[in-house]
Amino acid sequence: MRIRTAQPDDAAAVVALRAEVYPYLVRGVASTRQMIAEPPAGDWTAFVVEDGGQLVGWTSAFRNITTSEADFGEISLLHVHPAHRRQGAGKLLFDAAARHLSGLGVQRVRAWVQQESLDFARGRGFTPSRELRYSMLETRLAPPAPDAPPGVTVVPLSGLDEHVLYTAYVAASADEPGDVPSDELSFDTWRYEVWDNLGLDKDASVAALDGGQIVAFTLVKRDGERMWSDMTATLPEHRGRGLARLAKTVALHRAAAGGVTAAYTSNDESNAPMLAVNARLGYRPVTVQWSCLGTLPGSNAA
Repeated sequence: MRIRTAQPDDAAAVVALRAEVYPYLVRGVASTRQMIAEPPAGDWTAFVVEDGGQLVGWTSAFRNITTSEADFGEISLLHVHPAHRRQGAGKLLFDAAARHLSGLGVQRVRAWVQQESLDFARGRGFTPSRELRYSMLETRLAPPAPDAPPGVTVVPLSGLDEHVLYTAYVAASADEPGDVPSDELSFDTWRYEVWDNLGLDKDASVAALDGGQIVAFTLVKRDGERMWSDMTATLPEHRGRGLARLAKTVALHRAAAGGVTAAYTSNDESNAPMLAVNARLGYRPVTVQWSCLGTLPGSNAA
């Protein structure tokens, strides 16, 4: 087996591998190529493992620059093709990611881990922290959109100013449950990850407006007939009005009209309001992942 830094031309093979291991995740070839060719901030890098010329493993590693916690890093989506496991590929990927993060001065690290890989994470000093539920809905089964409250209109993102949406995004996501606060999301980082993402469907994604101001929104990232609800949120002062369900239902129907047949999403198990919204829309659980926290050898936090 051979490990190397990922290249843009790996995108198709990376997406095929991801579909094998994570059939519930949605990120297309163009978006993956963009991420590798023009990586996000935070000293992002990615590694792949090849076996006999076949790409069989992937991970990315970066400093998390969206949190105020200093020296916090991520080892993201470390995975190996099922037919090539227990042959050292996972260790190669983890060691490469850990070396990269150590070189950045990262101390505490988070990795998202499937249930069957928790022993691998524990063996490297990581402890399970938060459970993340993944759910799926066939868009043809989405219920009719509820009536909007008086004064509320629902519009596609394609007609909105990106700066206005960013402001609403920051306000609505400030109390999102997680291992670290997401309180340092800059406009440039948000624009890269959300607005300029090649997978973002700005016609299916919608915002609810009240008095011309964004009060709720849902983001749709798409790959062919599959979509990912990247973020559904309501500004704190407007919660309890059914706006998240309204926006998400409208977005599901707009996506279905555009050819989407399957919708996926994820929620922290502590996020009871959004879990209730998704259950009411007909989403059904498909799997779980765990956030696992650890410290790198030799760091001050170890």
